[in-house]
Amino acid sequence: MSYVTRGDGVLDYLPCRYGTSKLLFRGPRRRLEASYVAVLGGTETYGRFVERPYPALLESLSGRRTVNFGYVNAGIDVFLQDETVMGICAGADATIVQLLGAQNLTNRFYAVHPRRNDRLLSVSPLLNALYRDLDFAEINFTRHLLAALEDRSPDRFALVVAELKAAWLARMRKLLAGVGGRKILLWIGEEAPGDGTVLSARAPDPLFVSREMIETLRPFVSDVVVVVEDPDARAAGTAGMVFDRADAAVAATTTNAAIHRQVAEALADLFGRALP
Repeated sequence: MSYVTRGDGVLDYLPCRYGTSKLLFRGPRRRLEASYVAVLGGTETYGRFVERPYPALLESLSGRRTVNFGYVNAGIDVFLQDETVMGICAGADATIVQLLGAQNLTNRFYAVHPRRNDRLLSVSPLLNALYRDLDFAEINFTRHLLAALEDRSPDRFALVVAELKAAWLARMRKLLAGVGGRKILLWIGEEAPGDGTVLSARAPDPLFVSREMIETLRPFVSDVVVVVEDPDARAAGTAGMVFDRADAAVAATTTNAAIHRQVAEALADLFGRALP
């Protein structure tokens, strides 16, 4: 997936690949011979419509070469299944892992596309048996699926959420075991991690990830950085973002330049205090 210049006022993201990976990441492509920090994440990390997303800002603030492996609409699976990316992270001085929602991963109830993790590939016989009264034929995305499950039966939906949480934790442990150096979990959200009692497909990202789940992972990481979006930064809207008129509505709902600055500063402060 890539976004390229289509005319004046639109960013060229210089899409690039590393090694034999099939994934296109935001460029420019970085050299990996020397020490570097790897950043895994989703749309926020990729930095759509933002000239300098937080990994680039972090490099300027910390003086450390930072490689942006943000991937639009990513889930954990897209990284775990990519040997090249996991190998690069294994050789990093530090790996920052943006906490991604639990909806975009393959589990016992449904399978997602191996690269476009927000896309529904198939539902399992288990989910068909649990929701015999629901037609899945016209459902193509995970959020749409989960909203339909929630609307049809909140009680049965809770069983699906429990499976997603368990799969997310297992997949995160595996991911963290495969990366090298310091391991830093990064929360970016409108609110601080909650207690997990609100189970709704319409909740903000990272979906279904609770404070307890993060604490479960704490023994496997060096640091946890929680960035709650500053109201003033959010109020800045699309100031400093680059997009054409057709993308204005999407840009208005995308992590803006001011929040990218907030995230970079939080991480740079950590690097100044904790990293060698």
